[in-house]
Amino acid sequence: MADSAQDNTAAKSSKGLIAQLELDMRLLGMIGAFVLLCLAFNFVTEGRFLTPRNIFNLTIQTVSVAIMATGMVFVIVMRHIDLSVGALLALCSAIMAMVQARWLPEVFGLEIGHPMIAPLAMLSGLVVGTLIGAVNGWLVGYHNIPAFIVTLGGLLVWRNVGWYLTDGQTIAPLDQTFLVFGGAEGTLGVTWSWIAGVLASLFTIYALWNARRNKQRHEFPVKPVWAEVSIGVIAVGAIMGFIATLNAYNIPKGKLRRMFEASGTEMPEGYTQGYGLPISVLILIATAIVITVVAKKTRLGRYIFATGGNPDASELSGINTRLLTVKVFALMGFLCGLSAIIAQARLQSHTNDIGTLDELRVIAAAVIGGTALSGGIGTIHGAILGALIMQSLQSGMAMVGVDAPFQNIVVGGVLVIAVWIDIIYRKRLGIKT
Repeated sequence: MADSAQDNTAAKSSKGLIAQLELDMRLLGMIGAFVLLCLAFNFVTEGRFLTPRNIFNLTIQTVSVAIMATGMVFVIVMRHIDLSVGALLALCSAIMAMVQARWLPEVFGLEIGHPMIAPLAMLSGLVVGTLIGAVNGWLVGYHNIPAFIVTLGGLLVWRNVGWYLTDGQTIAPLDQTFLVFGGAEGTLGVTWSWIAGVLASLFTIYALWNARRNKQRHEFPVKPVWAEVSIGVIAVGAIMGFIATLNAYNIPKGKLRRMFEASGTEMPEGYTQGYGLPISVLILIATAIVITVVAKKTRLGRYIFATGGNPDASELSGINTRLLTVKVFALMGFLCGLSAIIAQARLQSHTNDIGTLDELRVIAAAVIGGTALSGGIGTIHGAILGALIMQSLQSGMAMVGVDAPFQNIVVGGVLVIAVWIDIIYRKRLGIKT
C-alpha cells in the first residue's frame, strides 16, 4: 500500500511538473522520433546521413512540401481537404517556365537574362495559383460541392493542362535570377548566414521574454525561470548548430572556379567557401512566421479555427464561412505557386512529373504534425516538422538502397500509425476526434 501511494504521488508530481512547464508532449514525441530516425539512418549509412552535405540537401528538398503543408493545416482545420496541390504546383511551374523561356523572349521580345523575366514569371505562377485556389473555394463554399470532389477534379485536370501548355516537353534552361530561389544556386554565404543565425537567436530570446512578460501582466501562471532559460539555450543552440552545419558544407572546387572565372578573377590556391543558409529556407521560415501570426494573432485565424471546431455555431455567430472558405483555398493556391517557384528552381527546369504525389506528402505532413482531420486543431510548426520527418524517411531509405515501391509502403504505414497514435493521444486528453 505504501509503495502504491508513493507511485501515485510520484505520478501526480510528474504531471504537475509537466503542466507547470507547459510541455507539449506530442511535439516532444515528434522531435524524439525525428532524432531517433536520424540517428538510426546515420548508423545504418555509416555516418553519411548526418553529414553537412546531406543535411543541406535534405533541407532544400523539404522546403516546397513544407510550405504547402502550412496552408494545408488551414484547409484541414476547416474540415476540408485539397487533393489538387501537386497538380496545381505542376501547372504553376509550367506557366512560369513558358513565361520565362518562351512567351516573354519570343512574344514580347525580352532578351534572355532581362531583369524583368524572373519577377514576371514568379508573379504569373503566384497569380494563377491564387485564382485557381479561389475558384476551388468558391465551388466548395458557395455551391456546397465537397472539397474532396472539387480538388480530385483538379488533381486530374491541372497537371494535364500544364502538359498541353508545354507540349509535354521539359522546359530549360531557366532564368539565372529565378534559379536563386532553388537552394544550391542561392545561399547567403557563411558570413551572412552567421548574421541571420544571430538575428534569429535574438528574436527567439525576445519572443520568450515577451511571452513571459505578457503572462505576468495578465497574472497568468508562468514557467520557472530555469525552464525559460533552458528552452532559450536549447533553441539558440539548435539555431546556431543548424547554421554551423550548413556553413560546413563547402561549394565544390569546380563550381568555385567557374564562379571566380565569371567574375574575371583567379581562384586562390586552397580556397574554400561554404554554402550557408539557402534562400529557399529563408522563404520557408518567413512563410511559417506569417502563417503562424495569421493563425494566432488575427481575426482570420480565429475564424478559421472556430469554424473548424464548430461550423454551425460559427455561422450562427455571424462568421461568413463561405467567404472564409474562399480565402483559405486561395491562400492554399498562393502557397502552391510559391512552392512551384522553389521546386522548379531547385530542379533548374520544368518537368512533367514535377510535384507528383506532393498532395499525399503535404496531407501526410500536416496530419503527422498534429492536424486533426475532424477539424479545429492544427499547428504550423507541427506540419513543418511532419514534412521534415517525411523527407528524412524517404531520403534515408534511398541512401540505404530501399526500392521505391517499398519506400511508399513504409511511408503509408507511418502515416496510418501516426494518425492512430494521435487518436489515442487525443482520447487520453479527452479531446473529441
